[in-house]
Amino acid sequence: MKLKIITQERVVFDQDVDAVYSKGIDGEFGLLKGHLPMMTALDIGVTRAYIGDEVKKFTTMGGILQFKDEECLILTTLAEPGEEIDEARARQALEQAKLKLKNAQARMDAKRAEAAIARAEARLKARLSGESNLKM
Repeated sequence: MKLKIITQERVVFDQDVDAVYSKGIDGEFGLLKGHLPMMTALDIGVTRAYIGDEVKKFTTMGGILQFKDEECLILTTLAEPGEEIDEARARQALEQAKLKLKNAQARMDAKRAEAAIARAEARLKARLSGESNLKM
Protein backbone atom coordinates (compact mmCIF):
# COMPACT_ATOMS: atom_id res chain seq x y z
CA MET A 1 0.00 0.00 0.00
CA LYS A 2 1.06 3.60 -0.52
CA LEU A 3 1.68 5.96 2.41
CA LYS A 4 1.69 9.70 1.80
CA ILE A 5 2.34 12.19 4.59
CA ILE A 6 1.70 15.74 3.45
CA THR A 7 1.93 19.10 5.21
CA GLN A 8 1.13 22.54 3.82
CA GLU A 9 4.83 23.00 3.08
CA ARG A 10 5.97 19.67 1.63
CA VAL A 11 5.45 16.00 0.96
CA VAL A 12 7.19 14.43 3.95
CA PHE A 13 6.88 10.82 2.78
CA ASP A 14 5.53 9.08 -0.32
CA GLN A 15 6.42 5.41 -0.58
CA ASP A 16 5.00 1.89 -0.58
CA VAL A 17 4.82 0.33 2.89
CA ASP A 18 3.65 -2.95 4.43
CA ALA A 19 1.89 -1.48 7.49
CA VAL A 20 1.09 1.85 9.15
CA TYR A 21 0.50 2.47 12.85
CA SER A 22 -0.58 5.85 14.17
CA LYS A 23 -2.40 7.60 17.00
CA GLY A 24 -5.92 8.84 16.46
CA ILE A 25 -7.96 10.89 18.89
CA ASP A 26 -9.60 7.62 19.98
CA GLY A 27 -6.32 5.75 20.49
CA GLU A 28 -3.67 3.90 18.53
CA PHE A 29 -4.51 1.85 15.46
CA GLY A 30 -2.85 -0.05 12.65
CA LEU A 31 -3.48 -0.48 8.95
CA LEU A 32 -2.44 -3.39 6.76
CA LYS A 33 -2.99 -4.01 3.08
CA GLY A 34 -6.63 -4.82 2.42
CA HIS A 35 -7.96 -2.77 5.36
CA LEU A 36 -11.47 -1.41 4.99
CA PRO A 37 -11.67 2.26 3.99
CA MET A 38 -11.54 4.61 6.95
CA MET A 39 -11.02 8.22 7.94
CA THR A 40 -10.01 9.46 11.36
CA ALA A 41 -8.69 12.53 13.14
CA LEU A 42 -5.13 12.17 14.34
CA ASP A 43 -3.79 13.17 17.72
CA ILE A 44 -0.28 14.42 18.43
CA GLY A 45 1.88 11.33 18.25
CA VAL A 46 4.15 9.10 16.22
CA THR A 47 3.23 7.41 12.96
CA ARG A 48 5.25 4.30 12.19
CA ALA A 49 5.64 2.92 8.66
CA TYR A 50 6.90 -0.65 8.24
CA ILE A 51 8.79 -1.55 5.08
CA GLY A 52 9.95 -5.14 5.44
CA ASP A 53 12.08 -5.21 8.60
CA GLU A 54 12.65 -1.44 8.54
CA VAL A 55 10.58 0.98 10.64
CA LYS A 56 10.34 4.65 9.71
CA LYS A 57 8.96 7.00 12.36
CA PHE A 58 7.34 10.40 11.87
CA THR A 59 5.85 12.90 14.27
CA THR A 60 2.32 13.78 13.27
CA MET A 61 0.93 16.80 15.06
CA GLY A 62 -2.74 16.13 14.56
CA GLY A 63 -4.43 16.14 11.19
CA ILE A 64 -6.52 13.64 9.25
CA LEU A 65 -5.77 10.13 8.03
CA GLN A 66 -7.72 8.61 5.17
CA PHE A 67 -7.30 5.04 3.92
CA LYS A 68 -8.93 3.83 0.72
CA ASP A 69 -7.93 2.00 -2.42
CA GLU A 70 -4.68 0.78 -0.79
CA GLU A 71 -3.54 4.36 -0.14
CA CYS A 72 -3.02 5.87 3.31
CA LEU A 73 -3.05 9.65 3.13
CA ILE A 74 -2.10 11.77 6.13
CA LEU A 75 -2.76 15.51 5.95
CA THR A 76 -1.26 17.37 8.89
CA THR A 77 0.04 20.82 9.71
CA LEU A 78 3.37 19.44 10.92
CA ALA A 79 5.15 16.13 10.35
CA GLU A 80 8.82 15.34 10.80
CA PRO A 81 10.82 12.22 9.94
CA GLY A 82 12.47 10.89 13.07
CA GLU A 83 15.96 11.19 11.62
CA GLU A 84 15.47 14.94 11.03
CA ILE A 85 14.58 15.72 14.66
CA ASP A 86 17.17 17.45 16.82
CA GLU A 87 17.07 15.35 20.00
CA ALA A 88 18.76 17.97 22.22
CA ARG A 89 16.33 20.65 21.06
CA ALA A 90 13.34 18.35 21.65
CA ARG A 91 14.55 17.51 25.16
CA GLN A 92 15.02 21.22 25.92
CA ALA A 93 11.50 21.97 24.65
CA LEU A 94 10.13 19.17 26.84
CA GLU A 95 11.83 20.55 29.95
CA GLN A 96 10.61 24.09 29.21
CA ALA A 97 7.05 22.86 28.69
CA LYS A 98 7.11 20.88 31.95
CA LEU A 99 8.33 23.98 33.78
CA LYS A 100 5.56 26.08 32.21
CA LEU A 101 2.98 23.49 33.24
CA LYS A 102 4.29 23.47 36.79
CA ASN A 103 4.08 27.27 36.96
CA ALA A 104 0.82 27.66 35.01
CA GLN A 105 -1.49 30.17 36.63
CA ALA A 106 -4.44 29.83 34.33
CA ARG A 107 -6.19 26.85 32.79
CA MET A 108 -5.29 28.07 29.28
CA ASP A 109 -1.60 28.26 30.19
CA ALA A 110 -1.80 24.68 31.45
CA LYS A 111 -3.46 23.50 28.22
CA ARG A 112 -0.74 25.15 26.12
CA ALA A 113 1.99 23.59 28.25
CA GLU A 114 0.36 20.14 28.01
CA ALA A 115 0.21 20.46 24.20
CA ALA A 116 3.88 21.51 24.12
CA ILE A 117 4.78 18.47 26.24
CA ALA A 118 2.88 16.17 23.89
CA ARG A 119 4.67 17.63 20.85
CA ALA A 120 8.11 17.33 22.46
CA GLU A 121 7.44 13.75 23.60
CA ALA A 122 6.26 12.80 20.10
CA ARG A 123 9.44 14.25 18.59
CA LEU A 124 11.61 12.30 21.01
CA LYS A 125 9.70 9.06 20.38
CA ALA A 126 10.08 9.51 16.64
CA ARG A 127 13.78 10.34 16.96
CA LEU A 128 14.81 7.52 19.26
CA SER A 129 15.14 4.01 17.86
CA GLY A 130 13.00 2.46 20.62
CA GLU A 131 10.18 4.21 22.43
CA SER A 132 11.25 2.53 25.65
CA ASN A 133 14.47 4.61 25.54
CA LEU A 134 12.47 7.74 26.32
CA LYS A 135 12.80 8.69 29.99
CA MET A 136 10.25 11.29 31.11
